[in-house]
Amino acid sequence: MAATHEQAAPMIDAHGLHKRFGSTLVLADLSLQVQAGEIFGLIGPSGSGKTTTIHLFCGHLRPSGGAVTVLGEEPSAFSAAARRQIGYLPQQFILYPDLTVEQNVAFAAGLYGLSEWQCRDRIRMSLELVELWPARKRTARALSGGMQRRLALAAALVHDPLLLFADEPTANLDPILRAKLWTHFRSLCDAGRTLLVTTQYIDEAEYCDRVGLMFDGSLIAEGQPDQLRRQAFEGDLVDIVLSEPRAAQHLDLLTTTEHVGETFLIRPDAMRVAVERADLAIPQLISALSTSGETVRSVSQYRPTFDEVFIRLIEQHSGRRPPLGRLQTSATSEG
Repeated sequence: MAATHEQAAPMIDAHGLHKRFGSTLVLADLSLQVQAGEIFGLIGPSGSGKTTTIHLFCGHLRPSGGAVTVLGEEPSAFSAAARRQIGYLPQQFILYPDLTVEQNVAFAAGLYGLSEWQCRDRIRMSLELVELWPARKRTARALSGGMQRRLALAAALVHDPLLLFADEPTANLDPILRAKLWTHFRSLCDAGRTLLVTTQYIDEAEYCDRVGLMFDGSLIAEGQPDQLRRQAFEGDLVDIVLSEPRAAQHLDLLTTTEHVGETFLIRPDAMRVAVERADLAIPQLISALSTSGETVRSVSQYRPTFDEVFIRLIEQHSGRRPPLGRLQTSATSEG
């Protein structure tokens, strides 16, 4: 047999992390791993524990319980070598408003111990990456909010870190700038860097390789975006539109069909069905309806948004099972 190679150690390895501020528990039993070369998104509403998690991983805070290693070291006791391999993009703009773009990045480079000849090349590379090289002589104060976020990213990347922590990098940015920043993040990942990004914009889960959904200080689900979709709905969702407004008469029929879970009436001529696998279930659904005398006008797989996935997982976490009818669909607006 060919020899097998052990999987590389994770860049971040957390087990049972807790954090209290006084008597208030803000993070409970967090366990996750982030592998080299991936974008891992911590996603959830404001106050869910994302920023506290970042501070624990960066060594800004000590955990109240549990254990974590980053780059193989305990964050609160990072070596100088480990710190030089980490970039940190905070939520708030903390650079110097009266320095130019170029001077701000040069200052950050000096903090990381880059030599003068290294600084020159790295400053230009990082500013070109975030498309700010033409604005290098402008003061940070004169930049728009989106440009300031990109300047902060350049400062976090000037020393070419292996691992980047970006805390709410797209907060308060318009959709175009949000998408542009994620393009930058993907280019970093493609170049072999590892990113842990927090965001309260649930739809940004689509940009990540893996996602951790946080709610009320707990990690309630973790996996690839499509895995979480299937977890939320226990499979796929299929929308069926009939030629006549008799969909309600067939809900019970479809629940007895193999591979079918929940069913829900969308409108008189349309229904949504949760199935184990759409490719296996759709032929059986069409057959069952045809046998009952119905003509199927259209069948399509419905892809829920990540907002819908997150709401579903939160309510499952809370012990409730929200109906499929809460989801919005193109079928509800057909003429």
